[in-house]
Amino acid sequence: MQEKRLAVTVPQRLDGATVKDVARSCLSLSSTRLKKAKRVPGGILRNGRGVTVVERVRAGDVLSIVIEEAGARSEDVVPVAGDLDVRYEDEHLLVLNKPAGMPVHPSPGHEQDTLANRVVARYGEVFRPVNRLDAGTTGLMVAARNAHVHARLSAALHTADFERRYLAVVEGAWREREGTVDAPIARAPGSAIRRCVDPAGQRAVTHFRVLTNSARFSLVELLLETGRTHQIRVHMAHIGHPLVGDFLYGTEDRDRIARPALHAWKLRFLHPMTGRELRFACALPEDMRALLTRQGGLEDG
Repeated sequence: MQEKRLAVTVPQRLDGATVKDVARSCLSLSSTRLKKAKRVPGGILRNGRGVTVVERVRAGDVLSIVIEEAGARSEDVVPVAGDLDVRYEDEHLLVLNKPAGMPVHPSPGHEQDTLANRVVARYGEVFRPVNRLDAGTTGLMVAARNAHVHARLSAALHTADFERRYLAVVEGAWREREGTVDAPIARAPGSAIRRCVDPAGQRAVTHFRVLTNSARFSLVELLLETGRTHQIRVHMAHIGHPLVGDFLYGTEDRDRIARPALHAWKLRFLHPMTGRELRFACALPEDMRALLTRQGGLEDG
């Protein structure tokens, strides 16, 4: 992989400012990132010449700063070629549609069948997911293509600038059309995987809106305000509407669906480098659509 750089032409308002001031103001580079760039030969250039961060610049100068060294790779990820559903791509980030049953990261028993394996194989760079999905969850997720962009997106993840909406098929009919679950989540005693609602846990907030309502299954849109492990699955089970097919918090029934019926269907966030708002939507996958269709007669809630 070639090194990655950010470049900027110094604006008139920063005439006479230091390299450090321009890097912070125009590129939002942190002191840590600048320190790393300083350690790379030619890591900070002014009009093609190496400079220090305290050197002063003139309007019209071009600054170029390394944000990813050549050869950076995910050392613990084996490149394995495979299909990738890429919904958006630029030099800074990717938006991917993850299929059901595919883990995001390698783990024992899943060393070569993950999203990370495929991304590393295609792009030859470090895999840096921003919003992560359970193996059984389908839908949209963002991956940054360098450490600087990853840090900026991660900082925005639980703010109004980064909105994540999910669709879930859950058990039972609802009384309310919309509402909020505000219930702290902690690790369940004696389990490395399972979570539970616990007053001593971390704050967790999920907003819901019922889209279709029936006596057996309902389709619900969910908006995450926080991002705890298994948050949607725990919150839906907590209020008596576990996800259909959820083996951990509800009832597994592979004849109905082979996974928890959860899909990350909408993303809205500000591009960390351009400031432009990006919006993406991904239709309900076939297994969840078939689950609803088989019920027949679903009525609006």
